[in-house]
Amino acid sequence: MKTQVCIVGAGPSGLLLGALLAKAGIDHVIVERQSADYVLGRIRAGVLEQVTTDLLVEAGVGERMQREGLVHDGFDLLFKGTRHRIDLRALTGGKVVTVYGQTEVTRDLMQARQAQQLPTYYEAQNVAIHGIDGESPKVSFRRGGVETEIECEFIAGCDGYHGVSRQSVPQRAIKTFEKVYPFGWLGVLADVPPVSHELIYANTERGFALCSMRSATRSRYYIQCPVDEPLEKWSDDAFWDELKLRLDPHARERLVTGPSIEKSVAPLRSFVAEPMRFGRLFLAGDAAHIVPPTGAKGLNLATGDVKYLSEALIEYFIEKREAGIAHYSSRCLSRVWKAERFSWWFTSLMHRFPESGEFGQKIQEAELDYLVGSVAASTSLAENYVGLPLQ
Repeated sequence: MKTQVCIVGAGPSGLLLGALLAKAGIDHVIVERQSADYVLGRIRAGVLEQVTTDLLVEAGVGERMQREGLVHDGFDLLFKGTRHRIDLRALTGGKVVTVYGQTEVTRDLMQARQAQQLPTYYEAQNVAIHGIDGESPKVSFRRGGVETEIECEFIAGCDGYHGVSRQSVPQRAIKTFEKVYPFGWLGVLADVPPVSHELIYANTERGFALCSMRSATRSRYYIQCPVDEPLEKWSDDAFWDELKLRLDPHARERLVTGPSIEKSVAPLRSFVAEPMRFGRLFLAGDAAHIVPPTGAKGLNLATGDVKYLSEALIEYFIEKREAGIAHYSSRCLSRVWKAERFSWWFTSLMHRFPESGEFGQKIQEAELDYLVGSVAASTSLAENYVGLPLQ
């Protein structure tokens, strides 16, 4: 089998890249090791920057997002028992974010791809990448007992942190940077109305908490916990009781509790692999970088990569120019490291670190006092939160 681009990974970044390539008339195939149901069942965040919403509209899959997504003009910072609003629209000259679950983004992309009958190979076993330094790289896999090999001109590695794409790069050719945080997020998804119409990020002496939502009737809540916390320790009642202790009195009164429909503990890490191009292989999204979820940069960084990569491939195949391909890695990494810095800073500001003690808590509270009292500091936070522009 031959194609122009083989995309490894059918998560939102791989599907979005496929949608943009299809729109430009570029032949491509997507290979995914999991089933479609498994991919769609993954629970992820859903705060979308303007860059992401614009790209979804450009790809022709933004109609439901525009109809059902919740536009947020700001969010609250909670510390020392009081909430302070960060007015994103006012501080950034009109920019906002849209709350629309990553599961729904994936669903929209899947349905559009299926409607166009574009080739997608789910449940592909033993996926392997070959010849990325040559003119004709290949992707091989087994599916339904049949061995398949796809010959292409470029491979887009959109298969996440644990995928085969980054692992196919020789160790001498890649450098990685990583920070692992000494805590995790215990998250609960429940069909209850949100406690607030905008997100609440809480810094407390008991640890971090986040109140978010997926819709007007479905809420997502998180509390900081030890990274090795046994999930069975947390009944629904225990979770709600602890969350209440980390909220202000008004939010505590408004909180509606109910049975969880999903509960998990997620570790936090910062990770970057450099470069993001190796011959005919490009890395995009979680295959190249991970951010802690504080600030919701993961999916938005991935869509930035996809925009750069789609433009580079369209330029190569349609305009017969290679500048976009040559500069793909440097363009992505410039934006990636800025988002890594923001995510690390926001995580460091809002969480309780075991080694910092009461002194560290007081320093965080002093910085938060300065942050909400300074227009310049609030503007910096808002500009990073809504997403830095693509260059």
